[in-house]
Amino acid sequence: MAGKKVRVRFAPSPTGPLHIGGMRTALFNYLFARKHQGDMILRIEDTDQKRYVKGAEEYIVEALDWCGIALDEGPRQGGKAGPYRQSERKGLYREYVDQLLKSGHAYHAFDTPEELEKLRKDDEAKNKVFTYDASIRKSLNNALTQSADEVDQKIRNGIPYVIRFMIPENDRLRFHDIIRGEMEVHTATLDDKILFKSDGMPTYHLANVVDDHLMEISHVIRGEEWLPSLPLHILLYQAFGWNTPAFAHMPLTLKPDGKGKLSKRDGDRLGFPVFPLQWTNPDTGDVSSGYRESGYFPEAFVNILAFLGWNPGTMQELFSMEELIDAFSLDRVIKSGSRFDPDKAKWFNQQYLRNKDDHELAKLYQPILRTKGIRTPDGYVARVCGLVKERASFVSELWDHSYFFFQRPESYDERIIRKRWDETIPEILQDLVKRLQDTDPFSSDHLEEVVKLWITEKHHNMGTILNICRLLLVGASAGPHLFDIFALLGKKETIDLIILGIDTIEKSI
Repeated sequence: MAGKKVRVRFAPSPTGPLHIGGMRTALFNYLFARKHQGDMILRIEDTDQKRYVKGAEEYIVEALDWCGIALDEGPRQGGKAGPYRQSERKGLYREYVDQLLKSGHAYHAFDTPEELEKLRKDDEAKNKVFTYDASIRKSLNNALTQSADEVDQKIRNGIPYVIRFMIPENDRLRFHDIIRGEMEVHTATLDDKILFKSDGMPTYHLANVVDDHLMEISHVIRGEEWLPSLPLHILLYQAFGWNTPAFAHMPLTLKPDGKGKLSKRDGDRLGFPVFPLQWTNPDTGDVSSGYRESGYFPEAFVNILAFLGWNPGTMQELFSMEELIDAFSLDRVIKSGSRFDPDKAKWFNQQYLRNKDDHELAKLYQPILRTKGIRTPDGYVARVCGLVKERASFVSELWDHSYFFFQRPESYDERIIRKRWDETIPEILQDLVKRLQDTDPFSSDHLEEVVKLWITEKHHNMGTILNICRLLLVGASAGPHLFDIFALLGKKETIDLIILGIDTIEKSI
């Protein structure tokens, strides 16, 4: 990308846990920056101190770290454009709002909450919506209806005020969005938004535009919910005489049924997380589940995010971060909302689990085994993982598919016993034991050849014998390929389990 260096920012408010939609915004900014050898900045927009939630900023940083989204500048890293918390930049915004007052693009407004509420109710009675705009501002309690001396006197007397932006009258504003194309808004549809409050704090709109300018942001990539604010932001850039960054507004992340924006309630109702990490509400103690704690790999979670509103234009679905950076383009981000599919999310994790090296997977599985009092060498656990990982979506599910490699059956499926077991079975199995004792090597392929040949020679029922063998080794009709189980358990344990099973079942019937 020629010209100005690419600099993007992720600018969340620390008002609670980071939603999956916010994480998608962070990822797309990061991919775009890295694709164009640019900078990724974290800015904490904490001007609304009433909504500030303790621990939320730390949560945001930890979530970005977990996903592998590396920051070039931010509260932790520092940088040339700091500080990176808006609350720490409070002193600089006054200068810019004064510029707007001086140039006539903003004005003081002294309307009291009671006065504004009366206007709202009056309009409601007429089935109208009250809007503080060009059609009414010259009749309200503001600097447009009062002399400069009157305004100065009110300010000196400590009368509460706000500073509003003066929207141009009867104008058409044309602008471009990378994702949505050419857009046009008539200024008559816009209201005079508050930019600054008498407590010395700017509103989001002023702080956002000033900070993006001072931090030399080249591209503003954010969610669709900020699209209604775009005309005001462009007018602010024009009022200051600044170059406007490029804008890209991403589609909403929708509920699984596509009907409305995805929320925490949807996750609670349908049983999936909507936050990257587990979150504990500091006020209530309520715990919300997170993808990390639910067993998702960070690389799988990144793939889940990437496909929310973007596609590479190919059939490839699994990407490393480097591959995503290479493939990413805002041109391939869709305009319409993107439905979140929890089953597809599990599928992504399943693919990454299957593709993991068996030894790496064993290290992840070992803590689960230790909680069950099982101490087994990594090499053996790796071989187990290699056999069962195709059946699991999460590391936590490995136990259900492999417990029989670590402990002997505590019971045997009675349905199989009723269907397959008769008085001839013990003698047949004793004969099989003899054949197994003479079998070398005790490998899966060789065992399958030997056992099936024996069954054929003895004219036994293939299905019955193989199902009974699985029952004695596993306790149920579960598990991977039967002869893989034989081979991994080894000759002695396989034979011991068959003999134990015969004895236990015979005693029970």
